[in-house]
Amino acid sequence: MSLLKPKKSDRSAGLLVPPWHPNFRNFERLPDVKVVRTSFFVNGAAVAVALAMLACFGLQEYKLHEIHLQTDDWQYQIETNQKASAQAVQLYQKFQVEEKKAVDVEAFVKTDFVFSGFIMELAQTLPKNLGLNYIEVLENSVTLRGTVQGSPDEAFGAASAYIDQLRGNPHIGPKFESISFPQNGLNRSTQAGQNGQLNFELSLKGRKH
Repeated sequence: MSLLKPKKSDRSAGLLVPPWHPNFRNFERLPDVKVVRTSFFVNGAAVAVALAMLACFGLQEYKLHEIHLQTDDWQYQIETNQKASAQAVQLYQKFQVEEKKAVDVEAFVKTDFVFSGFIMELAQTLPKNLGLNYIEVLENSVTLRGTVQGSPDEAFGAASAYIDQLRGNPHIGPKFESISFPQNGLNRSTQAGQNGQLNFELSLKGRKH
């Protein structure tokens, strides 16, 4: 009987060996039993990133559209006001020119120049062979136009002598800086008679104050 009983050491060794059973599971073919799959989080994150990029792009496009609209509005205002602005600049330039003339005339008139006395002095000192038919007070000068009788040489001599006479006149000469013929200031008259006749022009420039 003692020979049939298992030894104590044999029982301990049998207990250490796990019970054997076949394992037929194929883990690659087993279904995924997770409640929330990992692919869901991956796809969700990708969709969120795509939506964020789309929203950012849309916001940039909207801002760019607003800038284009504002630029078009400014350009329209510039084009609308450009014509009026150009006209205003032209008017201002004309005003400056006319203002300068008015200032010069005012400064010239404020001197001791008296137009009526000037005319009387011209009438009293005008030589017989000269005739005045035009007197104009300009910005800071006086222009005299008239005719002189005689041949070209005699007419030129008489007109030159008249210039010297005006320069030496105590009531006229001191009031002007220069008295001279302008360019083409002496030319033949179209109504020349038998003795000849020349048209002359004298420029009397006022003194600067």
